[in-house]
Amino acid sequence: MKNLLIILIIALLAVPVRSQELPQPFQDVNQDDLGNVSDEFQEHFFEALKQKGIENYEKAIVALEKCLELNSEKAVVYFELGKNYRELEQFGHAIENLKKAQNLEPKETSILVYLFQTYGMTEDYEGAISTVKKLIPLDEGYKEDLANLYFLNEDYDQALSLLDELDKDLGTSTYRNSLRRQVFARTNNTGAQISNLQESISDNPDVEQNYLNLIYIYSEQGEQEEAFKVAQELLKTNPGSALAHLALYKFYLNKDNTEAAIASMKIVFESEEIDAESKFKVLNDFLNFVQENPRYEDDLIEVAGQLTEWEDAPKLYEQLGRYYLKKDNREDALQFFELGLEENPENFELIRNTLLLQLEFQKFESARDLSEDALESFPSQPMLYLFQAVALNNLNDYEAAEESLKYGLDYLIDDKRLEFDFYTQLAISYNGMNNVDKANEYRRKAENLKKEIN
Repeated sequence: MKNLLIILIIALLAVPVRSQELPQPFQDVNQDDLGNVSDEFQEHFFEALKQKGIENYEKAIVALEKCLELNSEKAVVYFELGKNYRELEQFGHAIENLKKAQNLEPKETSILVYLFQTYGMTEDYEGAISTVKKLIPLDEGYKEDLANLYFLNEDYDQALSLLDELDKDLGTSTYRNSLRRQVFARTNNTGAQISNLQESISDNPDVEQNYLNLIYIYSEQGEQEEAFKVAQELLKTNPGSALAHLALYKFYLNKDNTEAAIASMKIVFESEEIDAESKFKVLNDFLNFVQENPRYEDDLIEVAGQLTEWEDAPKLYEQLGRYYLKKDNREDALQFFELGLEENPENFELIRNTLLLQLEFQKFESARDLSEDALESFPSQPMLYLFQAVALNNLNDYEAAEESLKYGLDYLIDDKRLEFDFYTQLAISYNGMNNVDKANEYRRKAENLKKEIN
């Protein structure tokens, strides 16, 4: 039995969880959206939607053109034409029709978004930039898209100016910092950038972003000592700056000044102006450091415990669980996975990893209860039925185990390894119920499948 559990653990921990389907960015219109149109117009229009729904884009276009013959002033028709032409990768026709739709409905966000994305697909960044500028008055969230488009269009000064504006208004973010570094890497004129930033720091010593930009440039150039000096200067000028510690902790780690590094990390974790993604990056660096320096593991646990009070605890617990799993410290991994589930019981990957380790450590009652709860949320996941049955068989509840396995087999499709595990557990269940014939039947099925697998 133990060998089977270890095989299950090794095999299943390596399988990625299937990602969720992303929602469609635009919804099809309904009859009320068409306004006052004839029955014939409606008939052709909804025929077009039907044909698009089954990916018959040419027929959808024919139906939409019939709509235009009846009424050429409906933006939604041009919008649908643009979508269908884009699916056919006829981008010129797509843009032509989307522009007509936009002229009729200049403040319709979905049309503008579709248009700027289509420009981007053709690498017409000028067109995309012009369109996003029309979107921004409707939704300022598109300013980051504009900064990225400036970068793609090699308008580097405008990209940096907009990134600085966004940082000033919204605070720093990992995405914008990454984009800024890409601009610096593309321009290669580091001397001018350094001089410009040094001048900006001299003129406006309270603006933290200028220091950070200079730190990034020095770091990219491998000039770690210069970067460290700038970070110290930032801390001297702005003693309360948490952003300074976002740079300093890494320097301290590299200099083996662990106490200072940990102190900087704690300041980063406590800061409300530093985004969660940056904090988890810091934590990951700390995890890697502790892996090489296990004597600081208590500090890691202390910092991690504090971080759970400030940020996304389930994500943190999962990250710590994976860290200990990588170290083959499976008991601590299980502890953190279980803590993560208390905060986020709908996380399928956490459920799967927790169940595997619970079975490995023979926590069969816990595995039984967890699998039962999980099946309420994921009733079509065959491995949950298998985990439940393994727990039930070990608790001598053979009839319940048989029932779970039979249910799970209904959801099993083309997975011989998992099917082998199901048959093995069914043989155990029937053996426990003293049904020798059935036990032998499923044992033979398992043996036959094992030959196919091998």
